Amino acid sequence: MTDALSALIERRKPGTFEEYDRALREVAQEFMLLGLWRGKFFEKAAFYGGTALRLLYGLDRFSEDLDFSLLKPDPDFRFDPYFDFLRKELGSLGLEIELDRRDKDTAIESAFLKMNTRTAMIRIGTPDRISAAAARNRTIRVKFEADVEPPGGFDTETRVLLEPSPIGIRAYTGPCMFAGKFHALLARSWKNRVKGRDWYDLVFFAGRKIPVNLGYLRSRLEAGGLWKGGKLGPEDADRMLRDRIELLDVRAAREDAARFVPVPEDLDLWSRDFFLQIADKVTYSET
Repeated sequence: MTDALSALIERRKPGTFEEYDRALREVAQEFMLLGLWRGKFFEKAAFYGGTALRLLYGLDRFSEDLDFSLLKPDPDFRFDPYFDFLRKELGSLGLEIELDRRDKDTAIESAFLKMNTRTAMIRIGTPDRISAAAARNRTIRVKFEADVEPPGGFDTETRVLLEPSPIGIRAYTGPCMFAGKFHALLARSWKNRVKGRDWYDLVFFAGRKIPVNLGYLRSRLEAGGLWKGGKLGPEDADRMLRDRIELLDVRAAREDAARFVPVPEDLDLWSRDFFLQIADKVTYSET
């Protein structure tokens, strides 16, 4: 299986240490999804977020984490029963991994997959000059999370993931994914930094004419106490988005997103006026 792993890495055409590191993370994410699928995880949960957009919809930016939502609330849910499936898939590649679960004190169940960067690079035949650049204690870490008390109102669909093996992944529909991202744009705290990746994804959704599911957006906003006005209409969502744009630190957003996109120079176009024009292109649906 090491040859299969190397092929998946080389398909990404890495050339630098950072590119090999990212390629390993991406391939690890794919094998983690395969392991979760074999463990029938997607009978209980749906995939959403940036990595789901990359793998299932073709988003061209890197995303660090795997985000899931249970199909119905279950405060006692834990990832532990799926660890053996993850170990089996990654172990079949000759990769030594550690799996840790973070003690949960919120509605989010979190766990981490970790592997030694240098060991993994040597395993896939990375050139010595690149693998030697990794500190001996450096690790590749992939976080995976599940919302165990999700707001209702979302819809799911099964989408095919072809690599590393064809599987069917239950995921949020495009409009519900956009509603979740829209909620993040409105609700995420900017105390430490602006998450420019959210704004990059806004452009992605608008450019592909995927509408915002207003019903699910309302459910998310009500759960967080951000909406108490009854029915949420397109004009309400549009107003909230434009208000948020007026407060946006565009420079900080650009700096954050630049680390995750293939051509950072493309972000030079970003400005408040740019995002207000993007807001003009956002569409909304009741479903």
